[in-house]
Amino acid sequence: MIALRALGRKPWIWSFVAATAVWIITVLFTGGASSIGLSQAALTFAAFSVIVGIGQMFVITLGPGNIDLSVPATMTLAGTIALKLMNVEDSMIVPGLLVSVVIGLGIGLGNYALIKLLRIPPIIATLSMSFIIQSTAIWSNRGLRIKPPEYLADFTTSGVFGIPNVAIVALLLSALAWILLEKTIYGRWISAIGQSMFAARMAGIPVDGTRLATYVLCAILASICGYLLASFSGGAALNMGAEYLLMSIAVVIIGGTAVAGGDSNVPGIWGASLFMFLVVSMLNTYGFGAGPRLVLTGLIIIAVILVAGGRPIGGR
Repeated sequence: MIALRALGRKPWIWSFVAATAVWIITVLFTGGASSIGLSQAALTFAAFSVIVGIGQMFVITLGPGNIDLSVPATMTLAGTIALKLMNVEDSMIVPGLLVSVVIGLGIGLGNYALIKLLRIPPIIATLSMSFIIQSTAIWSNRGLRIKPPEYLADFTTSGVFGIPNVAIVALLLSALAWILLEKTIYGRWISAIGQSMFAARMAGIPVDGTRLATYVLCAILASICGYLLASFSGGAALNMGAEYLLMSIAVVIIGGTAVAGGDSNVPGIWGASLFMFLVVSMLNTYGFGAGPRLVLTGLIIIAVILVAGGRPIGGR
């Protein structure tokens, strides 16, 4: 009983409870026929939200006002450039991935340059950068839809023992993120900065370097996600990252990370990502139209946040 109470106080547990409840409701409606397919689909599509959500979580942990709105455009540009470079050749898969990482590195540096050198608030700086990135993606794409290399397409659309490969990649990245947060001095630095930037500076923490590394990390994860999503989808579309703007923020909040900063939560992102996909699947299964589906999705998200122990946005 004590263990259950302690578990109930963990903010991330409620996202998994909600995801499980929605999965059960959906499976019951279909008579259990879709349980395996629904589970695999949930793991697949949740994986993309997890990857971008981890990056956004690191940024949000830095404290109030820190958020990266360039994530969708970064995904689009990375996916577009990578596919053009690979040109359907299996031998170019690794160079394509490396180019995606370099694109993320450049965007992360650009974001923080606007924030630090021009003293622009992060929201405005990353939003401005997103217009530049999206324009570059449009110029690069020019309406062409280049297919990914066959081996890469097979990798992103298949799995091992029923577990999608993209979910395995997301799980590995989640493990690395947890290690960074819990076992390294970098993780302690971003938590300290999120709790009080002034106190962090007084304690000798390299605030600017840590923030720079965090924005770069977020952009690189968005680029990797764009690389995988473009390969999974069979090509890079100019709107491929659009839904991940709010999604990357929503999974962080629902997953239990404090928007006020200083407190992050990797497991919660998985629960929130699964929950978000399963809610849409459930409402589709029950035949709700687009309008009612969006309203109900919003209400369900609010309910989950309220049930999660009265932990308000920005609370700890």
